[in-house]
Amino acid sequence: MEKYLSSEAKGCDYLVLWLDCDKEGENICFEVIDCVKNSMNRGAPMDVVYRAHFSAIADKEIKHAMKNLIKPNLNESLSVDARQELDLRVGCAFTRYQTRFFQDKYGDLDSTCISFGPCQTPTLSFCVKRHDQIVEFTPEPYWILQTTIDTPTGKSVKLDWSRERIFDRDVANVFLSRVSGCKTIKLTSVTSKESRKEKPTALNTVELLRVCSSSLGIGPAQAMSVAEHLYTHGYISYPRTETTKYPNSFDFDFVLNHLKNGQFSDAVQQIYKDNIQKPKSGEDKGDHPPITPMKANNGYLSGDQLRVYDYVTRHFLATIMKPCKYMVSTFRFTANTEIFTLQSRKVIDAGFTSVMTWQQVNEDESFSDFKEGSEYSIQKTQLDERKTSPPDYLTESELITLMERYGIGTDASIPVHISNISARNYVSVESGRRLIPTKLGIALVHGYRKIDPELILPTMRSEIETLLNLIAAGKQQYSAVTSHALEMFRQVRNSSIIKWATIISIIY
Repeated sequence: MEKYLSSEAKGCDYLVLWLDCDKEGENICFEVIDCVKNSMNRGAPMDVVYRAHFSAIADKEIKHAMKNLIKPNLNESLSVDARQELDLRVGCAFTRYQTRFFQDKYGDLDSTCISFGPCQTPTLSFCVKRHDQIVEFTPEPYWILQTTIDTPTGKSVKLDWSRERIFDRDVANVFLSRVSGCKTIKLTSVTSKESRKEKPTALNTVELLRVCSSSLGIGPAQAMSVAEHLYTHGYISYPRTETTKYPNSFDFDFVLNHLKNGQFSDAVQQIYKDNIQKPKSGEDKGDHPPITPMKANNGYLSGDQLRVYDYVTRHFLATIMKPCKYMVSTFRFTANTEIFTLQSRKVIDAGFTSVMTWQQVNEDESFSDFKEGSEYSIQKTQLDERKTSPPDYLTESELITLMERYGIGTDASIPVHISNISARNYVSVESGRRLIPTKLGIALVHGYRKIDPELILPTMRSEIETLLNLIAAGKQQYSAVTSHALEMFRQVRNSSIIKWATIISIIY
């Protein structure tokens, strides 16, 4: 590739770089510059090098980028170099030691490569922590007072107890005795209040990955691959972005005009009828605009590509539609001293839920025949015994949320880290895209925890990411950050190696 680029550069006066517009793309820019700088015709290399900044493969974006060329950002490139060096040096050192230690020691252990990664290992730790919570969980019984009454129409309906649940059976029996002697229950108040379900903020990468995993059943790595295919074929804008706020100059009409004659024509017409609604306030991370459709489906999409495109389009339309409005009626009943409630919902304006149909508010029976001050027959009252249940295993969607919260990985690398812990046999992906730690994954995290908890805590990676962002912003030097971070891990290594063999042997 280096020879090819060098050959292509011969006889050229200028270089315009059209790499992906993120830090990794900026890093590749400088790799290209290194390949061609000695082959071009004239001048100092950076004097004739320009950078195109774009977020979608569409006529308007491409022409705007060409008319507004900038210079490549060396600081952002250096921040990527620093991350690569740190991850490689730290990861290789720990991985080599672990793999050599485990090889041929345990017959049921796949010890081909026992990898460690500054992002990969905290990611695995989240999964094992949830597993530990499940294993250590002790169910606790509790009781709920259930009351069923006859409605004016002759139907029976269960009321919700205001105390919700009681963990002492004797106390629960006291409340039961207060109600069990009552033959009727009085409707003491009826209130109605308008509620609303807010539309989503503009779509970024992390939210797309969450939805693909939790709702579409598509793993993060596959979802990212599909999104990149849609982007390179012009169906959606650049799919790697942390921003959830549309720029002030965003042309909503441009996108809507592409969608008005297809599957979403009714939604587009409704948007124009109601006027384009102001999007919900989001966050501008300064990288790329949110993910949006760029053209209509021309019939060539199918399978996962169609499903991801369909979601991106529906999400975009929802962001410029009205919120969903509905009326909540609350019926408050009293039997002796105990209070029970019944609620019903009626949609006033479906708003954005007309396109994001899975968000629709379920309408209940109106119970309009109930009259305030009237009494109604109690059909039965009883204590229902239940038990608290443990949390479920982490899903990919929940793990993505945790990784984003603690700054583990980037919007582009999060899918890679999740894929790696599965490929290394540290977790298995089960039904519902739940992540179940394996015996090896559990042993590793427990071992790290005993040796030095810093190895698995997300805070260490967050600190490094903060330093890398300082390089990208030009506020810290590459050498200073890498030296500091390597020294952190060097101290951990020196204190850990002595303990490692004994700890893992005991755990495994």
